[in-house]
Amino acid sequence: MKKTTILFDLDGTLLPMDQDLFTTTYFKDLAVKLAPLGYDPHSLAGNIWAGVAAMVKNDGSRTNEAAFWEEFSHIYGEKARDDAPVFEDFYAHEFENARSVCGFSPQAGETVRRLKELGYRVVLATNPIFPAVATRTRIRWTGLEPEDFAFITTYENSHYSKPNPRYFQEVLDRIGCTPAECLMVGNDVTEDGAAGKIGVEVFFLTDCLINQAGQDISQTPHGSWEDLMAYILKQ
Repeated sequence: MKKTTILFDLDGTLLPMDQDLFTTTYFKDLAVKLAPLGYDPHSLAGNIWAGVAAMVKNDGSRTNEAAFWEEFSHIYGEKARDDAPVFEDFYAHEFENARSVCGFSPQAGETVRRLKELGYRVVLATNPIFPAVATRTRIRWTGLEPEDFAFITTYENSHYSKPNPRYFQEVLDRIGCTPAECLMVGNDVTEDGAAGKIGVEVFFLTDCLINQAGQDISQTPHGSWEDLMAYILKQ
């Protein structure tokens, strides 16, 4: 079946980055933002990661947003929920500083726009552990706009996270698409490769490849932006 829909990961795919450097930079700025509210900067990062872990383990019974705040308020008390607007303000403003540690690939935007011109539906299948405001910001760092995508996953609208295959099934259910119609483009062999478990074909962009388990990807389509475009056009 001819592909009609291309799913793109964001961090490390459309947006080149060193994941550890990016996380360290933005957590540092977030700690500065929250310190006046009584959050200890030394323990904050670990507690946010605990919230992320809750989203990764989410069983679909609630949104990832609810899973995060359930865990975060368990650590800091219910009063922490009152600080949600401060987090939103951070992502709308100070979060912009993290752009300085991200790369930029003009080919990312060029490829998305070209695919749309060719009639493909383009979806942003980024791991939904960020609020929409943060995801929209990171999209713009790529030179694209949120409106360039038919659907975008965020922690508000998702009930699973990568590498749970149910995350990909939820995306396909939302956009009304079968696995055979889709191609998932990502850089993380474990997280993005999980799309293959529901029958979605995967292409690994190797510019910022993450393969922590050292899996053999020789039989999986992979390569540069040029390789990706050539692979799609020959379908």
